[in-house]
Amino acid sequence: MALGEKAIARALARAPVARLATLDSGGAPRLVPVVFVHVAGALWSPVDAKPKRRAALGRLERLARDPRAAALVDHYERDWTRLWWIELLGRGAVVRADAPERDPALAAVVAALREKYPQYARDENALFLGTPTLIRLDVDRIRTWSASAV
Repeated sequence: MALGEKAIARALARAPVARLATLDSGGAPRLVPVVFVHVAGALWSPVDAKPKRRAALGRLERLARDPRAAALVDHYERDWTRLWWIELLGRGAVVRADAPERDPALAAVVAALREKYPQYARDENALFLGTPTLIRLDVDRIRTWSASAV
């Protein structure tokens, strides 16, 4: 069964992680788990200060080359009547801002990230690595499924 708008909003607000899909240079999908918030119709994910395998992040390079992207948010448990997933399809962009708090739209995103993830609220330096950088997925389409009402 499909999820309604209110159920989608609740699920996205509670889900701790999404899987972000981008396309590599050969057109193959690449997935990476990301923290996120859903604000004003877009999914936002920070490039935060958690350790990275390399300085130049592949997801940023892939989005610069091909902005087509998707995010999957899902819930699994042994009781299969409680399973659900939400797929957000759209175009991704890399947003860099020296002072996101000065831009009202970005300030709302940063506030939402700090509210959802206490680690960002406790440690001012945890949210961004270097120049504040976010991935914005402008959602064109949402597909959902649920085993039962959420």
